[in-house]
Amino acid sequence: MDWLMGCAWVTFLSPLLGRKSKAKPNGKKPVPEEKKIYLEPEHTKSRITDFEFKELVVLPREIDLNEWLASNTTTFFHHINLQYSTISEFCTGETCQIMAAGSTQYYWYDERGKKVKCTAPQYVDFVMSSVQKLVTDEDVFPTKYGREFPPSFEALVKKICRYLFHVLAHIYSSHFKETLALELQAHLNTLYAHFILFVREFNLLDPKETAVLDDLTGLLCSGAGAAAAAHNHVKER
Repeated sequence: MDWLMGCAWVTFLSPLLGRKSKAKPNGKKPVPEEKKIYLEPEHTKSRITDFEFKELVVLPREIDLNEWLASNTTTFFHHINLQYSTISEFCTGETCQIMAAGSTQYYWYDERGKKVKCTAPQYVDFVMSSVQKLVTDEDVFPTKYGREFPPSFEALVKKICRYLFHVLAHIYSSHFKETLALELQAHLNTLYAHFILFVREFNLLDPKETAVLDDLTGLLCSGAGAAAAAHNHVKER
């Protein structure tokens, strides 16, 4: 199941591994950018491949839906975690005192459902730790033959995708300059486009959740009128 995703990413994302930072943190608290530099044409055109991801995300006939969701979700988790790691030294409690994407602030909810306001690095750590725990739990993401997926599996996948989107949104809104300095914008754009097309295909995220980056989505996923299809591309199952 993983070979399709692996073939699409292993070659293109390998430069992220062991990448040394060339950007310099300024030690200042971030201020809202008047201009979203990630929307500039020279940056939105940057990709690592011209592969048609709309075809890649479609469920193959011979694959079980839950197996497909599990395989792709796990792969996206690893790649988004890797992408964040490239700018993590600039995402600190001082530079990112809240977890936000533009004017949208995200809160973490603990096991008791209590809303927790935390810094961006704390939030991302909570996300990656909790998702790692889920994807390695055989009762949730079974890998052995004969094991059943739990009834709540799709709801858990939606929750994971929501958290992963928050991380991507924060990278774009708060750390795109560092991403440019590292020359990794093509990797980020390709990962984002693939992820968004996947969650749309299986209705895994509420359009309101992703609205904060609708302008970017329209530019990166513009094929076949993606900008106009932001709210109706999703298949009904």
